Order: sequence, then structure tokens, then C-alpha cells
Amino acid sequence: MSIDPQLISGLLQATIDPQRQREATEKLTAEEGKPDFSLAVLQIVATDSYPLGTRLAAAIFFKNFIRRSWVDADGNHKLPPNEVDTIKSELIGLMVKVPSNIQLQLGDAISIIADSDFWEQWESLVDDLVSRLTPDNAIVNNGVLTVAHSIFRRWEPLYRSDELYTEINHVLSKFALPFLQLWQNTDQAISQNANNPTALKPLFETLDLIMKLTYDLSTHDMPPQFEEHIAAVAGLLHKYLTYENAQLNTDSDDEPGPLEVVRADVFRVLVLYTKKYEEEFRPHLGQFVGSSWNMLTAVGPETKYDLVVSRALDFLTTVASIRQHAENFNNPDVLAQVTEKVVIPNLSLRESDIEQFEDEPIEFIRKDLEGSDDDTRRRGATNFLKKLMEQFEKPVTDCVSHYVTHFLAEYAKDKANNWKAKDTAVHLFSSIAAKGASTAAKGVLSVNPNVDVLDFFQKNIAEDLTKADASPLLVVDAIKYLYIFRSILSAQNWQAAFPLLVQQLNSSNYVVYTYAAIAVDRALYLTDDQRQPIIPRESIVPLSKDLLQHLFKLITKESKPEKVQENEFLMKCVMRVLIVIREGVEPIADMVLANLVNITKVIRHNPSNPGFCYYHFESLGALIRFAGPLQPEKLESTLFPTFMEVLQQGTAEEFNPYIFQLYAALAAVQPAGTLSTNFRDLIGPVLTPSMWDSKGNVPALTRLLITLLPPGAEHIAASNQTEKILIIFQKLISIKAYDTHAMDLIEAVIAAFPPTALETYWVPMLQLMFTRLSNAKTETFTIRFVRFYHLVSALVNRGLGADFFISIADRVQENIFTPIYTTIILPDTQKITRPFDRKTAVISLTRTLADSQAFVDRYSKRGWTITCQALLELLINPPVPQTANDHIIEDRDVDELGFGAAFTQLNTCKQPPRDPFPDVQDVKAWVGVTLREADQRHSGRIERFVGEKLDPQGREALGQVMAAQG
Repeated sequence: MSIDPQLISGLLQATIDPQRQREATEKLTAEEGKPDFSLAVLQIVATDSYPLGTRLAAAIFFKNFIRRSWVDADGNHKLPPNEVDTIKSELIGLMVKVPSNIQLQLGDAISIIADSDFWEQWESLVDDLVSRLTPDNAIVNNGVLTVAHSIFRRWEPLYRSDELYTEINHVLSKFALPFLQLWQNTDQAISQNANNPTALKPLFETLDLIMKLTYDLSTHDMPPQFEEHIAAVAGLLHKYLTYENAQLNTDSDDEPGPLEVVRADVFRVLVLYTKKYEEEFRPHLGQFVGSSWNMLTAVGPETKYDLVVSRALDFLTTVASIRQHAENFNNPDVLAQVTEKVVIPNLSLRESDIEQFEDEPIEFIRKDLEGSDDDTRRRGATNFLKKLMEQFEKPVTDCVSHYVTHFLAEYAKDKANNWKAKDTAVHLFSSIAAKGASTAAKGVLSVNPNVDVLDFFQKNIAEDLTKADASPLLVVDAIKYLYIFRSILSAQNWQAAFPLLVQQLNSSNYVVYTYAAIAVDRALYLTDDQRQPIIPRESIVPLSKDLLQHLFKLITKESKPEKVQENEFLMKCVMRVLIVIREGVEPIADMVLANLVNITKVIRHNPSNPGFCYYHFESLGALIRFAGPLQPEKLESTLFPTFMEVLQQGTAEEFNPYIFQLYAALAAVQPAGTLSTNFRDLIGPVLTPSMWDSKGNVPALTRLLITLLPPGAEHIAASNQTEKILIIFQKLISIKAYDTHAMDLIEAVIAAFPPTALETYWVPMLQLMFTRLSNAKTETFTIRFVRFYHLVSALVNRGLGADFFISIADRVQENIFTPIYTTIILPDTQKITRPFDRKTAVISLTRTLADSQAFVDRYSKRGWTITCQALLELLINPPVPQTANDHIIEDRDVDELGFGAAFTQLNTCKQPPRDPFPDVQDVKAWVGVTLREADQRHSGRIERFVGEKLDPQGREALGQVMAAQG
């Protein structure tokens, strides 16, 4: 099974051709299992004789291969040790030699490897990097620094821990001083080559990477090596903040040149140092404030300066958040200068903004939207103004209000031509009106008491929602005003404003109707203090048909897959309307179903917007949830084949976990106890082990199988497929990341199958669990095992119970139950938190005390006593039945969803917690009745044990329970 490099290179070349890509990728995947496959791909990356496109394709495939195949879910290497060692020893040397576009891919691969191996399993990495740094070869240095940045940037979001700080100190001890020396060398080389643009370009790339690494290395603490040389570090930062060289100027108005890129990164370091290390950095801070001010008042409006301007404003905002530095602005004349020379120029619309509004509307929206991560001048200016207002509320309000009045007056002179003045006024007012952070769910929660938000809306904003000839940008301002201050408006305000918003969905302007959809979604999500919707459901149901038809028309007005899914905001609005109207969708279900199926069939060819796809599948989930119980056959007959086509076509594998969740939802709305032919036929493919290899499939397939088991157990047993389920359980329980899914599955199995059908499987099942407890015990798995035990122990009426569990445990290993019960089950029972699980534990322990023969014969000395004590502990706070909250569907924003993850839960398909014992409601009374009845059955045995085995306190406590009336 040797590797043929020519075959591999030909297949890699074919992946560049869209017509041959799928077939070539499948053939490459088939080659992956051969020894040294990864090294063969890496060799193609390294070989100059191959075309650059092939080498790049090889680098991309290698990166993705490493992502899939480097470690398993428990962090163990999946490749042979020799292959692992060779990759680590060759990768750095290769990366510094290849072109920059290939470097990026290899850098990502190194970062993936570092995630699992650095530093303890890759101690040589930093030494290797440092050894390759050169005094004068910028190309090689850039390769080394790119690798370093790809690894060290991982630190910023990580929580402080001993392991992390050990890693950081390991790096700094080897890397920090050579890095500072490289910075000095690069500075000298830039000075020596000031008139040589060919040499300056790679040197400024080095400088840019140095700035990025200065940030990376400082995210948790200022490196002591930097602190020792802080004057030199500050001097170099300041030098390149103010550095000018005509050789580096660019003709483009749009693309930032080397100077703008480096300055933006300098400001990023300055923000970090001012926020976290102000005391150490304070002696050097003043020069940066002055230079920033000078730059902001001199820089032009061209978009190539946008990032550096927004970062400069971010820096000044950080400075203004420190009271002693903010005092420099506490003067009416200074505030007027700040507003006039810095805030207004960067907050006002430019021609480039208007061009983007017209030509790239979706990009305009994403940048402009409140809460966006995009660095924009307008957001930077707004944040700076807000920070000044936090420090000096009244003076800033007075100063800015003067400009608001001025711009509104300018607008009034000539409304047709001076509409930009009003746009500036509205944004200035919004900046000083909003206090605190704006939340994704509710917008601004607090306002400046020195202004009147509602009065400003009525006098200046509302007219733009009703005027037929209002400028589209002013209409957007008006919608955005409602969106930002949505929680400040009363229910009465909203009832007046909401129809105006809905009307704006009819606009012909892309940005206007999209912002209207965004605001409608958020308005429908708003609730009052009693969690009741601000916009009543009853007022939406009559509008829903027209509203949804119009939204679908906007989504599908162009037919290409990438255009259909371009606008996730429209799809989110569809989802929100369906969630709000609930069963009110039933009369229009055919229309909604037809549109959602059509969209599925289009986007499956080229999924390109994860946010749109998520909201699309949530919309399907809402339709199934609310229309499914009334039209199960209609939905199944339409959706089942549609989803099957997507699965079989294989061009949208990221849809598979969504589809399995939707299949589960469809199966759940079938008439109780029934399973259609479609779903019976689906069981076989679902039980195919390879289906469970994909990380994203596991939670979704588990949910689907659990839904299919109760009505399908008889069919599964008759088809001799029971063992396949146990094989999947075995696969899942061996992987820590999947053990909760394994336990979900096995609990569903024992609830669905009669014990006799599982007779040959009980011993291996428990053997697997005991092995996990012995070899790879985790808190999560232990709790799940305890929950499993209590479920088996409680199901006495199904032929199970404590004695049954003990008999199976004895067959695994004689007397293994005693240590497991005393050291795991009973102590960890008290850690169970979920109400239904605590209730199951109470039923389990009660039935053990009432009827277990083993606890009379084998464990009579202490077993009955400690079991009773555990039960009494649980009954101190008896589990209360959960109230049904299925009317509440949790809301998550796209930004919170992390689409890099393989599985995304659909909230509309979320399974509510299931009560295995719904007939038991008053738990404490049930315990009393059960023990009294058992006492009668067993001729007073319970009373006798109470007297013999419990101390006076225990006797009194259990006596009270047994005396309680149900």
C-alpha cells in the first residue's frame, strides 16, 4: 500500500477544477489511510517543480487533513509516531521557504498541531523558531514570525491558569530577547533602506508581524523582558506611529498601505498597554496621545485610513476611561474641539459610505449594525464620545446638543439637499443618549437623563418612517433609532411604531428593508417584566401570511445559491415570525413549507452563509414543531425526500446535523406509538457505524435514534438490529467527548426494550461502564452513570430494579457492586441537580428500601442504613415537578453560535426534559405511601429495620415521611 506521488499531485490539481473537485476529494480521502500519506502531500508542497496552484491545493489539503486526523477526541495522536515526529521536524523549515500564500496554510496547520501538542509534546518548537531568525533576511524572518503568531495568538481568549502561564513563561524565556533584538535589527534595516522600496516592503511586513507578536506576547502580562526595556519599546512604537516615507505611500484610496497597516497594529498594542499596564506605561503615554490627536485632525477621509483611524479613536477612548487622563478633556473649549475636529468628521457620512450603501448594501449593514465587530470610523467616534460622556455627562451633553441643534437647523434650511446634516445630528444625539453597553437581545437599557429620547423621536425621527420621499439613509437612521432604543419605548409606543416598521419591509431599497427586518425581529423578541411579548401574538397572526410571503419574495428574488443566502437578517425575521405565531402557522403551512423547501433545494448546491443556513433550519424546526402535530403526514411526505436528497447528494455535509435534528422533530410529531415506513427505512442507515464518525453527526444522530426507539423497538428487534445500537454505544462511551450521548442512548434503549430483548447485552453494557469508571473517570461520566443506575433501579415494574442491577454486576465481577455503590453511587447521588434526575433517584432508593432482597440478605449490615440516609438527604429538598416552559424558545445570536463547531443545536427542535415517572407528582407523599405498603407486604420489615438500623434522628425523619398522607 505505497503512496504514488504522481497520483496524489494529479488529484490535488483536480480539486482546483469545480467540475472535478468532489470526485478528486473523495479519491484523496480514500488515499488518506495509507502510511506516510501526509508526508507525501507535504513533499508536493515543498517541491518547486510542481505548479504553484497544485502546491497551494496540497497545503490546503494538508491543513484540513491535520485538522481531521492529528488527534482524536481525547487528544491522542491518530497518526503513527514516526509520521508525527517527521511532520514536526520538517514543517517549520518548509514554511520559511514557501511563498506567502502557502505559508498562511502551513501556519494554520502548525497552529492546529500546537493546540494539542505545544508545548510539552513539542518542546523543541521555540528553539527551532529562534534558531531560524536572521539578522538581515526579511523573507525567512517573516516565515518564522508567521508561525510564531499563529501559535501565540491562541493565548488571548484563554483563561488564566497555571498550565497557560507555564507555557507563556517557557516561550518568553527563549523567545523574548531574540525577538527584541530582531525588532532593533529591523528598525536599523528600515533606516538603511529608507530609499529602497523593494527592500522596505518585506521589512514592513516584518514590522507588522512584530507588532502583532508584541500584542500576542503581552495579552496576559507584560513580558518582564519588555518591561526591562520599556523605554526602547515605547520609543519604537512611537517612531512607527509617526514614521513617514514617500516610498511607502500608495495610490489606492481604498487599500491600506504598509504605513497604515503598521500604525493600526501600533494602536492595538497601545490600547492593550493602556488598559492593562497603565502604571508601567504611564511615563510614555503622553507622547502617544498628542501624536494620535495630530494624526486624527490631519488624516483624510479615504477608506484606506479607516482601520488606523478607528484604532486611534479606540486608543483615545481607552485613555479617556482613566479619570486622571480624561481630565485633559474636561474643558468646554477642548470638548468643542474634540467634537468638531475629531468626532464629527469621523461620524459623518462620506461619499465612500454612500457608495457602499448603494453598491454593497449587505456589507454596509454588517459594518453599520450595532454590536458589529467591524472597526469603523463612526463606531470609533461614537465610543469615544460615549466614554467622554461617562466621565463628564453634563458638559458633554451640553456641548454635543449644541451641534445637534446646528445640524438639524442646517437640514431644515434645505431638506432635499441637506439630508446628510440630519444624519449627523441623529448619530450625534444617539451617541450621547445611550448609556452603558447595548445588548444583542434588548438594545440600550439606560439613557442619559439630560436628553429626552422619546421627544427626539417624535419631533425628528418619526417623520422619516412615514414620508414617501424621505432619503433612504434617513429612513435607515429612523429604523436604527427604534432598534437601538427598543427597550426604552413603552408598549404603547411600540404598538404605534411597529406597523411603520412592517411597512418599511415594502421598501425597494435593500438596506431599508433589511434594517426593517432586523428591527421587526428584535421587536417581536421583546418581552415585559412578566416575560410577555411587547407585541402581542394576536396582532401578528393576521399579518403573518403577507409578512412571510413578502420576506420569502425578498430572499428568493435572485436565484443563485449565494444570492439567496446572502441576507441572513431576512431569514432570521422569518424564523422569528414563525416562532411568535406558533400554531397560528397552520392555515398558511403549505405556503411556508413550499418556500422553505425551495430554499433548501437552492442553497444545498453551495452553502456559503452559515448564519442564513442556521436560521433557515430553525425556521423549518419551528414549522415542524407547530404545524407538525396537526399535519404530520403532509410535512413528512414533503420534507423527508427533500432532506434525503441533500444527504445523498453530499455537497452540503454541514447540513447533515441539522437534517438529523429535523428528522427527529418530524418523528416526534407522528401519532403516538407509530413509525412510518420512511422512518423504519431510516433506522438501517442511522445504525451504520461510519455515520457516527463525524463529530457533528453524533449529537444529532443520538437525538434521532432516541426519538425512533420507543415506536421502533419492536421493528429493530425483529430486524436483528439491536446489537448495532449496542456497537454504537460501545463506540461512543470509549470517547470522553461523546460519553453523555452514549448514556442518553443507553437510557433510551432500556426504556424502549423489554429486559429479555437485552438479555445478552447487559453484561457487556455494564462492563464498558465499569471500565470507564476505572480507567477514564470524569465528573460528567460519573454523574451520568449514577443517573443510569437509578433509572435501572427505579424501573422495578419493567422487571429491572436494584436486585437486577446487582445480579448483572456480579456476572461482570463478583461483589463489584459494593465498592461502586458505596464510593460512587451514593456519594454522587447528592450531586445530581436536575429535578427529574433527583426524582428518579428518590424513586430508586425508595424501591430499594421497600423491596430489594439483596439489601436484606447481602447488605443488611450497612447497605439499608446508608441507602436510607441518602434518601433522607434527597428529601430535605424534595424534587418539585418542572413546569412546562416549552412556550419559551431560547434566542441565540449568530455571533454566539461558533459555526466552526461541527454541531449547532436547533432550539426549535430541542427536546424538553422528559419525566420517566410522570405518575409520581408529590414525591415525599409517594415515598411515604410506598414504604407503608411495602411494610405491610413484608410483614412489618420496614418498621423493624427502622428500629434496628437507624439512629434516633433518622428514625424520626423517616417516621415523618412514612406518616405523610398522599
